[in-house]
Amino acid sequence: LATIIFSSGSTGVPKGVLLSHANVLANIDAVNRLFHLQPNDVMLGVLPFFHSFGFTATLWLPLCIGCAAAYHPNPTDAKTIGELAAKYHATILISTPTFCAAYIRKVQPEQFAHLRLAVVGAERLREPIAVAFRDKFGVDLLEGYGCTEMAPVVAVNTDDAGRGGARRGSVGRPLPGIEAMVVDTDTGAGPLVGKEGLLLVRGPSQMLGYVGEPALTREVQRDGWYVTGDIAVIDGDGFIHITDRLSRFSKIAGEMVPHMKVEEELQPLLHEPHSCVVTAVPDAAKGERLIALYTD
Repeated sequence: LATIIFSSGSTGVPKGVLLSHANVLANIDAVNRLFHLQPNDVMLGVLPFFHSFGFTATLWLPLCIGCAAAYHPNPTDAKTIGELAAKYHATILISTPTFCAAYIRKVQPEQFAHLRLAVVGAERLREPIAVAFRDKFGVDLLEGYGCTEMAPVVAVNTDDAGRGGARRGSVGRPLPGIEAMVVDTDTGAGPLVGKEGLLLVRGPSQMLGYVGEPALTREVQRDGWYVTGDIAVIDGDGFIHITDRLSRFSKIAGEMVPHMKVEEELQPLLHEPHSCVVTAVPDAAKGERLIALYTD
């Protein structure tokens, strides 16, 4: 055992995820096989270490590979992050689309002048943010996908066509050593190609289990596969497209309504970087009803 990282609890009660040294090192090795970090690279670390993305990718990746890192504890402090990037000539940024939206507004192009690689995850990358970041800093935001149970990176778009390349709207292809497949959400039949279903993944970075939750561990470890709970499509070229989360469906008058689809319809009505999130509340007549929370 190397660490216990608690999930965010955004889809239920937080769970303590048991990750071994082998889990974390396997994830680091797979990421580095894609991006080939160099001794002269400088990681701009803005994610908290209690989050698996920050723990593996911004803390242990530079230490294991042997490159430098510059850290700031507040990822929303765009002004200071821009100054830090300029001072230490940061070449790699791992962040989220929301934080990057703040950098677009407050960081000067010359402060990110040395940036060669920018990877985002934890939420969907919206097209306006991707375009604005590229236009201002000359670097593409590469969207990835992960989960704490996989230590955490599962898939990522790359900046090199020879290593799989990128496909806008997808979260990339699985990392080396990681397998992914989509199965029918009701029957478990699969794999499905080009069809929506439940995403399963497996590989050497897969967790040992949950703290004190053997039954829950067995529930999410299906024949060696980790059941992510995400709804996805894997296209014919192996790119993964996350379309929703199983727990983010509401049954309204007998119909299953995906929250993410509603959010995608509402988002164009708001001005960037404002956003919305849809959730459900009980309804005596129809079982549930949706409400949208938004900033503007």
